[in-house]
This record gives sequence, structure tokens and C-alpha cells, in this order.
Amino acid sequence: MSEKFIPNRLALITLLAACSVILISMGLRQTFGLFFSAFEEGLNCTRTEFGLAIGLQMIFWGIFAPIFGYLADKFGGNKAVFIGFIIFGLGIYMLYAGPNTGIYFQISLGLLVGVALGATAMSVPVSEVGKHFPNEKRTIATGIVTAAASVGYFLAPLFTQYSLGNVGWEQTLKYFMYFILFGLIASVFLLSKKDEILKTDVKKQNFTEAMKEAFSHKGYILLLAGFFVCGFQITLVATHVPGYLQDRGLGGWTATILLALIGLFNIVGTLGIGYLGTKYSKKILLSILYFLRAVIISIFIFFPPSIYISIFFGITFGLLWLSTVPPTNGIVAQIFGTKYLSTLFGIVFFSHQVGAFAGSFLGGYFYDFFGSYNYAWYIAIALSIFATLVHLPINEKPIVRAVKEF
Repeated sequence: MSEKFIPNRLALITLLAACSVILISMGLRQTFGLFFSAFEEGLNCTRTEFGLAIGLQMIFWGIFAPIFGYLADKFGGNKAVFIGFIIFGLGIYMLYAGPNTGIYFQISLGLLVGVALGATAMSVPVSEVGKHFPNEKRTIATGIVTAAASVGYFLAPLFTQYSLGNVGWEQTLKYFMYFILFGLIASVFLLSKKDEILKTDVKKQNFTEAMKEAFSHKGYILLLAGFFVCGFQITLVATHVPGYLQDRGLGGWTATILLALIGLFNIVGTLGIGYLGTKYSKKILLSILYFLRAVIISIFIFFPPSIYISIFFGITFGLLWLSTVPPTNGIVAQIFGTKYLSTLFGIVFFSHQVGAFAGSFLGGYFYDFFGSYNYAWYIAIALSIFATLVHLPINEKPIVRAVKEF
């Protein structure tokens, strides 16, 4: 398959819109772990219930990522993301206005926010940007979008911790509605690609053919397995690190600083991996990333707890936090092309969210059952070794399709 890239303003507008969308959605998503004590006191929520809500959020995020991906591929990413932000606002409104206990807590924080993230967070915005850029520039473009999530990761926890301490959790959630409104406006400018990428000698595919092709490709299955690990690890950290650090004698601001550092240094990590993805094998980069995660998590849990270890973890794990996204998305686009990229990456992202559910729920379950998060951390380390190995056999070569005969 040959491609000719023609630069245009449409790509720039879409890139800026996607950055704004992801900054809001992923930034707000990153703050929910800071609410755990407020929900315990204000809503009589146990850590298992809180972990279950975040786990459901991850599952519904994953289920609806390919659904919204299909809608984006068919009708446009701006429409899919606009609908997502409306659902996001409804979930946050229910969370502070009620009913917000029992099953309603799971519906608002789990189901509605999760469905909304399926449209607004990561897979659709990243893939829509990826459609505008050729293979040699795609990981840089998607790295920029992913770095915007990092800005949200850095700013949102700082704002949330300050707001929780001054006006309480209900008013803080009301403030979130203003950010969601901004995301709603930005989503309008997430524009579909025109014919800037010209393709020759390629057989046209329908949706069913694209799905069959992907699931018959061993590399695609291995990407599904690898991205499961990413979801398990980052959701375990985002959801349970505040409680883990509190149990080890470190104050609430330690967790806030750690999460903020993750966001700050993820900017460097995603931009760096975006550049490296244009120079080196994407699957090798992924294997290195997961191996380094195993090392960093081991240092974090086996060394005596301190503010310095927490800062070390925030910086180093931040460099690796969303750095898996540009090469993973890049491999999917490189192998299968961009026509169904939002859908195909959405399916890969569903695997990520199954892992996220496991990380969130098992973290809370192990704590309530054993009184410790340790077993969840041990699983995270073992999964890193698994992911290090599982990416190596992936064949990154593009699929060559014959011209369709009539």
C-alpha cells in the first residue's frame, strides 16, 4: 500500500480539538481515586464498592470504545465525542445531586462515566487524529494527543485536591461540569479526514472483512493481550495508590504529588515514544516499556515507604504511563490501514479496559479480604513480564491487499 500525505488545516484543527477533548476527559478520570475517603465518609462506600464502581467504569469504557469507534468511522468522530460528553455530564450530575448511594453510585460513577469515556477518552480522539497523518508521522501526532492527557493528569489532581480541601466533594464535582462543557464545545471541531491520504492498489474492505482480517492476524491478538496488562497497571495505580500510601503512613498530598508527577512526566514520555516510534520497531519499544514497568513497580513496593520513593515512582512511572498508546495505535494502523482504525483500536482498548476492571476491583477486594494491596502489586509485576514477552512475535509489516477484481 502506498500513501501520499498532503498537509492541511483540517488535520491541525482536529489535532488541537483532540488534545482539548483528551485533556478534559482523561484529566477528570485521573482524579477519582482522590475521592475515595470523601465517598467513604459521605456515602458510606466501602473500598470494595468503590473499586467495583471504578472497575465497572473501566469495563463500560472498554465496551463502548469500539462502539463509539464504529460510530466515529461511519458518522464522524465529532458526533461520537459530543454524545459522550453529554453522558459524562449526566453521570457527574447524578453523582453529586443524587440518588448517589448503592446501585445508583455504581450507575453514575461506573456505568454512565464509563460509557462516556468510551467516546471522549483515548481511542476515538487518538484514532481520529491518526487518520490525518501518514505512517511516518502518525506516532508523533498521536503522541502529542496523548501528551495532552498528561497535562490533564498533572493539573486535574492538583485542582481536585485543593477543591476537596476547601469546598468539599459535592462542589468539586459541580466544578467538573464546567470542564465537561468546554470538552463538549471542543468536540465539535474533531473533524473527519477528507482525501488527504491517497491510496493505490488496495482492495476496498467492508466492516465485516476488516474484522475477520484483524482477528485472523496473530499480531492483533497479541496486542489485545499486551494492552490488557497496561489497563491493569495504570488503573491499579490511579485508583488505589492514594489508599496504599495512606496505609503506609504518607499523607494525602503525597498521593496528589505522585499523580501530578505521573501526568507531568507522561508528557515527556509520550512525546519521546512518539518520536522513537518513527525510528525504531514499535513492538520492541513496547517490550522495553513493560519491562521497565516491572522494575519500577518492584522498587515502589519493596523499598521502605517515603516521599522520595513516591516521587521516584511518579516520575519514572509517569514516563511510561500512556507511552504504550502511540506505538500500539501505530501498529494497528501500520498493519491494517486507517479506514477502520477507530474501531480496531477501540477493540484493542476494550482489552485494556478488561485489565483495568481487574486492576481496580482486585485492588479493592484484596485490601478488604487480606488487609493489603500487596497481592495486586505482585500480579502487576508478573503481568509486566508477560507483556514484555508477548509483543516480540508481532509481525508489524502492513497487509498487502490485491486489487479487487470485477
